Amino acid sequence: MRPVSRARQSGSEIGFMAQLIGLFGGTFDPVHNAHLRVALDVLETGDVDEIRLLPCRLPPHRDAPSVAAEQRLHMLRLAVSGEPRLVVDDRELGRDGPSYTVDTLASFRQQMPDTRFCLLLGMDNFRDLNRWHRWRELSHYCHFLIMDRPEQGLPLPDELERWLVGRETGQWRSLRKNSAGRVFHHPVTQLDISATDIRHRLAAGRSARYLVPDAVWDYIRDNGLYGCTIDAGG
Repeated sequence: MRPVSRARQSGSEIGFMAQLIGLFGGTFDPVHNAHLRVALDVLETGDVDEIRLLPCRLPPHRDAPSVAAEQRLHMLRLAVSGEPRLVVDDRELGRDGPSYTVDTLASFRQQMPDTRFCLLLGMDNFRDLNRWHRWRELSHYCHFLIMDRPEQGLPLPDELERWLVGRETGQWRSLRKNSAGRVFHHPVTQLDISATDIRHRLAAGRSARYLVPDAVWDYIRDNGLYGCTIDAGG
């Protein structure tokens, strides 16, 4: 892994700056095309060196995943096969208890102290940031990359609005130059796909083809995950 990265041109100055890695967490239950499309948007039109996909073992604010961690991890690896800039990182699966983001960020900082990290969040998740475990500490470890969606126009909680003052930036270079704490908005492709809907479709005997990568669909079908009863070829 490179310790430094040559930033893309943004204005008249080009220089060598710290590597910038995006962190994209979730249950990925299952991983689907909307997950992958927004990550690829950030890679193609943003300025990150790679994105780490972080499947969690036990989400703190929602029900436990429907299938085993090992199966979700395998589907995620199938999904990103062939795209080297999307890297599956299984560190949260190796920890007991809830998968708190602050613990994950601390482990990255310890492992790669000179690297900059940006946490990829949808606006819906960012709006709830002040409900996260030790949420104020997150800005000590990472920047926040908000993947803008239509709901971005809804108001933020007052506590989060106050925290946000002075943190927003429109410059990618700011994320490399500063160690943590900046908030950057980035537009992404809008695909109305959800893992919840996929699970409901499968439980009802319907197909998830074209909602998930082909390799993931084959794995779900071949292993009868989420109540899928569709035979090969369906």
